[in-house]
Amino acid sequence: MAFRTDLAVEAIENMEQAAALPHVRQDDRTVEGFAVHEVEIRSERAAREIGKPCGRYLTFELDALLRREEDAFPRACRALSGLLRGLLPARAQDGPVLVTGLGNRMITPDAIGPQAVDHVIATRHLIEQVPDVFANWRPVSALAPGVLGQTGVETGEVVCGVLDRVRPAAVLAVDALAAGRLSRLLRTVQLADTGITPGAGVGNARAALDERTLGVPVIAIGVPTVVDGATLAHEIAAQLGGPSCEALDDLCQPVMVTTRSIDREVADVARLIGYAINMALHPSLSVEDIDLYLS
Repeated sequence: MAFRTDLAVEAIENMEQAAALPHVRQDDRTVEGFAVHEVEIRSERAAREIGKPCGRYLTFELDALLRREEDAFPRACRALSGLLRGLLPARAQDGPVLVTGLGNRMITPDAIGPQAVDHVIATRHLIEQVPDVFANWRPVSALAPGVLGQTGVETGEVVCGVLDRVRPAAVLAVDALAAGRLSRLLRTVQLADTGITPGAGVGNARAALDERTLGVPVIAIGVPTVVDGATLAHEIAAQLGGPSCEALDDLCQPVMVTTRSIDREVADVARLIGYAINMALHPSLSVEDIDLYLS
């Protein structure tokens, strides 16, 4: 049974020969008291071995925020916004941006994208309507397209239709991910400059949203909210030194495991992501400023 994860750092951790993998750069650093692990996949061969496209993947650890350290939320917003700005290519540093929150708002583990968009300050319409206040702001559009089962329209089709009107320089796509280990559930944020495939984490992959399909850079912001039950069972069996657990492999549908306090945790991390996006796109903003504009 394959180890199932959307996180590049876990995919590499699970490889027996990860240390000898060519054309993969890994780096650890601390930003505002938060640990950041970066993986850069530099060749197609390495991409095939790992199962992730070539590009940069940043894993932002939320431990300090979860411990409720002093000023943890403002520090986390500043750190995450800086990482986001660093992934935006030069041609997208100042142009219009489309922020899209992927997922189903009615299913809590899948609601992190729509909830994050609720905290994004949409400015595209205000620049013309209130020029005295917003003339120097970057045009930002915020979209929560829903899912195929709700709308009858593929997420990629909705995003492409909006792109034709908005003409953004970049797209920021927020989505829920699947982790391979319980210790990472709602404890990390993965940023990637490779785009994203909606639904891939739960085995329901739709059309990819990336620069090849959309024609503009796509920065993916993902949070692991579920662990595949079969992956978890096999991991437990392996750690105990017992035989592989086959019970969950025979299920017709995947079993997803999440946390007991998923409602609160999704709301907290979605707010963090929304605020960080605002600060990345408008570096002069503080947490207090965003509170004011969203109130």
